[in-house]
Amino acid sequence: MTLKIGNYNAYKLGLDARGSAAWNARVTAVRELAPDFLGLQEIVVDEDATPPAQWDAVAAQTITGFAEDCGLTATVPATPARPHGTAMAANTHRSWYTAVLWNPASGAHVPGSYRPLGAPDFWHGLTTAGFDIGAVEPLTVVSYHGHPGSPVWRTEEARRIKMILRRTGGVKPSIVVGDFNALSAARVPGPDGTLRYYDAEAYAAQRHDDLEYQVQDGSIGGEQLADRRQTEMLLRDGYMVDAAAHLGAPWQATVGHWPDGQGDPDPWGERRIDLILVSRPVAPALTAYGVMDSEAALAGSDHRIVWTTLAPAGIAATERGR
Repeated sequence: MTLKIGNYNAYKLGLDARGSAAWNARVTAVRELAPDFLGLQEIVVDEDATPPAQWDAVAAQTITGFAEDCGLTATVPATPARPHGTAMAANTHRSWYTAVLWNPASGAHVPGSYRPLGAPDFWHGLTTAGFDIGAVEPLTVVSYHGHPGSPVWRTEEARRIKMILRRTGGVKPSIVVGDFNALSAARVPGPDGTLRYYDAEAYAAQRHDDLEYQVQDGSIGGEQLADRRQTEMLLRDGYMVDAAAHLGAPWQATVGHWPDGQGDPDPWGERRIDLILVSRPVAPALTAYGVMDSEAALAGSDHRIVWTTLAPAGIAATERGR
């Protein structure tokens, strides 16, 4: 048995769009994927029309409606502190949400495992939830949306993610999916056998005002190397692996297919910033990786859906005392 885990930045998914062509394209893309688990980002509440006290309620309606239309669920037990019973999270100062969706037939949500994290640790909310998938331990699924404008903040977000997933002498079986808003630090052997980045340098020839958001300090006007500290921290010593690089999948961009004017202005071109990272115990269980390029997937968002499959039986017992 294998499970499919996907990630989708659904481009400012709002409740008022339900039933529209854009909403339906997103639903169609997810149904084409037929994921067992799905990380979702950019669920957005209209701040001008909605009081802050109602943001969570509207976001929960949006996520629940989208999940239902996709044949999935995002329902977790409600509590006095989290009365909406939806696996979602946001920065308290912004009405942009992340969420975890799943097929109930694929794994049972582990009570008490849902955690929403926001400010001051995450520019966008981070959603985590655990699932019993028949492996040696529950699988923690993390939906992440990296800070779009600060390499330093993204680095600190990664440090926080690493702390959430760590345990003494090892790391929990886990998968982090999301719009990382940065290139990966994963390396693969080149033609001559030496290691090189799986994602080639994307910014060396670019000249625009947004370079500070992506390149290493002091490199503008020179090599303009991508700042990769965010994933470098998570990938160090095999703590996690980048599914695409680990499996040797052909490189595919996840953004850059929408021309300016269709979405937000994009000075970056084609890049791979939507990533799937799995922890050390899960790496042996990976079986496949891909990027969706169907008509619905390309029309639904400025981010393409990425996915991986894994075999629960291949998840290794967590190391202790390394």
